[in-house]
Amino acid sequence: MCKLYKRIENICKENNTNITAMCKGAGISRAALTELKMGRNKTLSYETLSKIANYFHISVDYVTGNEQKEAPTLTKEDERDIKNKIDDILDTLSHQEGLMFDGNPLTPEALESIRNAMELGMAAATIKNKRKKDKKESTNGRAETSEKPDKKVPDE
Repeated sequence: MCKLYKRIENICKENNTNITAMCKGAGISRAALTELKMGRNKTLSYETLSKIANYFHISVDYVTGNEQKEAPTLTKEDERDIKNKIDDILDTLSHQEGLMFDGNPLTPEALESIRNAMELGMAAATIKNKRKKDKKESTNGRAETSEKPDKKVPDE
């Protein structure tokens, strides 16, 4: 049995579910996990791993055994910083004369659309940067952090 399959099976057990229920809930093919279990495949596609990670609210690296359990999230401070940056940018934009959006004068609705898009982009970038930082710290042996060591799955 493949080490990755065993890890996913253990994650399912920790979450009081089984492989079949997880596949159905995550919207992935059970056959892909069967191929992994039988050793006909050695790994899963990133898309499949991502769906498993999203189903359990964990990172892909945790699913594969390379990272901490919890995926990075935005803190209240991150959300405040993003809001402040966007407010500053939009304030500057809204005070410019003749500003157009999609060929029309900027409306409050258009400004709100821009705000929403910026919030999504900045939140995604902040989380991506946190993942990079976490990965760098784990590569350095976590000597610089007070986090608990990664949870390891025993080899069989």
